[in-house]
Amino acid sequence: MNTNRIRILRKKEVLHLTGISSATLYRLIAKGDFPKSKKLTGDSGRAVGWGSNEIQNWIQSRGISNTQ
Repeated sequence: MNTNRIRILRKKEVLHLTGISSATLYRLIAKGDFPKSKKLTGDSGRAVGWGSNEIQNWIQSRGISNTQ
């Protein structure tokens, strides 16, 4: 049994985990310096999320301390 389940994180949780602002998030996305988001189906076609594993890897690669 795999206990390392991947969750889909929405923007609010990504901002909380990374400690960055919305403006910084969008700047990093535009520069290609942030993991690609995934479209979430069934939610008016605009909702996106990120894999929890991708965000954790990004946090670790940046040396950001997550003290939760």
